[in-house]
Amino acid sequence: MGIKKLQTAVAGLGRMGKRHATNFLNRTPRCELIAAFSPDATEIEWAKENLEPYGVTLYTDYKKMLEHPGLEAMVVSTATPVHAEETIQAIEKGLHTLCEKPLSLSVDVCKTVIEAANKRPDLKVMCGFSRRFDQSYRDAWKKMDDGLIGSPCVIRSQTCDKNDPSGFFIEYARKSGGVFVDMSIHDIDLTLWFLGENLQLKSVSAYGITSNMPQLQEFGDCDNAVGVVEFYGGKLAHYFCSRIMAHGQEDSTEVIGTDGKLAINTNPQSNLVLHSHPGGVSRDVPPHYYGRFEMAFVTEANEFTAACLDDTPLPLRLSTAVIAVEIGAALQEALHTGKSLHFDENGKRIERASL
Repeated sequence: MGIKKLQTAVAGLGRMGKRHATNFLNRTPRCELIAAFSPDATEIEWAKENLEPYGVTLYTDYKKMLEHPGLEAMVVSTATPVHAEETIQAIEKGLHTLCEKPLSLSVDVCKTVIEAANKRPDLKVMCGFSRRFDQSYRDAWKKMDDGLIGSPCVIRSQTCDKNDPSGFFIEYARKSGGVFVDMSIHDIDLTLWFLGENLQLKSVSAYGITSNMPQLQEFGDCDNAVGVVEFYGGKLAHYFCSRIMAHGQEDSTEVIGTDGKLAINTNPQSNLVLHSHPGGVSRDVPPHYYGRFEMAFVTEANEFTAACLDDTPLPLRLSTAVIAVEIGAALQEALHTGKSLHFDENGKRIERASL
């Protein structure tokens, strides 16, 4: 008797969808990729060359793919505005579902995904926060959990992309939700992981500029931003996101505790090679996020598949995806209005008196 394999489909074959499809096809031994969907002709052409020869059926209609015989799981990696809709449709069809972050740009819409998932407790539904699957972050979390830095109270985390003069991010900004929801959402999720999922917002402030891509102002976005979030219980988060790094991808995090500090990737490098030359000593850095987190995505695919097949708990709760969007949305509002937001201990917005 052969090994049971999870019959899986991928929806969306854009930048991340191609990588998901490749990982589930070639790097997830307990999975069989049987179908893929894209409404985009260019993406379908890619799939005809890279997926179809290996037995993957291609679709240009998502609802038709949902009817594919024997389908058990769906990976949603389409455009953000349809994440929630397609995830709910997959759940209602009885499919385990892995959805790319964020579930939606709307907190209320995110909650409808939670409601749909709660109706099907037999299914595994997960939002893909890839850094939770990175071995360095996992090692740091274990050290924190073992008490090596005392009680964690401050996190300082950044997501910084290499400058892309092609204009990709300008077009992408039309539907990304803004830098905090698109980029810092990972850092926000790390905050919930390291400082606790039950954090209660106390205040939120944010600032941003457009130094290299002034066209982003048309969408209310920016290419550099800083956000500060204060939580009740004496905890603090500082976020920096940028799309203009000259040298490459620089995603790093510091977790400060009462007895020590953990730092993850504060000296980014592609590998262990150092180049000594007359100008000094240098090393290469990853050119993009996938160069840094490739193996985290592979681990994510394998652990999601195992949870579905073995009926074991997922490594993160779906509810945290909603909290992350709530915090991201608050940061975006503070950025757009230029005003700090304040909340009481029950989460209700309060107005501060101004002199």
